[in-house]
Amino acid sequence: MAIKATLAASVQKKNGRLHAVIQVKEDGKTKSVWRALGLPEGASQTQVNKAFRKVVTTYEEEYNKRLARGGRPDADIPIFPFLCAFLEKAKPRLQVSTYKGYHQMVYSRVQEYFNAHPKLTVESITPKDIEAFYKWLFGKGLKTGSVIHYHTLLHSAFQQAYKEELLDVNPFDRVERPKKSDFHGAHYSEDELVALFELSRSDPIWPCIVLAGGMGLRRSEVLGVRWSRIDMDKRTVLLDTKIVEEKTDGEPELRAIEEMKNKSSRRTLPIPDPVYEMLETIAFPLAQV
Repeated sequence: MAIKATLAASVQKKNGRLHAVIQVKEDGKTKSVWRALGLPEGASQTQVNKAFRKVVTTYEEEYNKRLARGGRPDADIPIFPFLCAFLEKAKPRLQVSTYKGYHQMVYSRVQEYFNAHPKLTVESITPKDIEAFYKWLFGKGLKTGSVIHYHTLLHSAFQQAYKEELLDVNPFDRVERPKKSDFHGAHYSEDELVALFELSRSDPIWPCIVLAGGMGLRRSEVLGVRWSRIDMDKRTVLLDTKIVEEKTDGEPELRAIEEMKNKSSRRTLPIPDPVYEMLETIAFPLAQV
């Protein structure tokens, strides 16, 4: 049952203006809360009664909400500014690429949708509202994988709100995560890879092509490979660094990150023959310097 309180109040004069003085009990003590009626002394009784009822009723609603929250912070926050604040708070623990992706999501689709639905707040949003947002994203042409990224971001933000006791439950726990279809990617055959390696031999990025094609590395991982992490005797390479692009003062710059996104990304891999031959080819000239 919801907790409700009807507060004692009276009309008082102060500096030629009329105020509602409301008696509120906090921490076992009663205090007086003054709220202006917006009327001067001498206003008609009808005006005073109307303004008094409105001011006291509004305060009682606010007071009862605080009682229902049990002293917790107010969760009546629009979704967009809430996510902006969450993103900045989470920034120090996010990978640069993850933060950039989330930032793009919040300041594009999230801002567009929730600014057009200002009545949706952290406190009021329902599973039905969430599903309507996902439907809108699909209508904008987003694939399931992209909508899953939005689900992950929003679920994390609302989970934080739950931990901070802004909410009793996380509404995203009651929404089914969009199901991603099985991915069937195209890939090069062994003969096609060999042909690619030969045709690109004179290209400046030939080592990168061989590393990516011969070992299945991501672009950021290829760029992060260092000689100090290559063991030519054991024919292994340790992947513990990646190169990402970020903007500083609006200008893109490359940054080395010696922290992978998860533990499984930091790994030691065997070097296959085509990659080993490429490393020998480029290592010999370096040894003569």
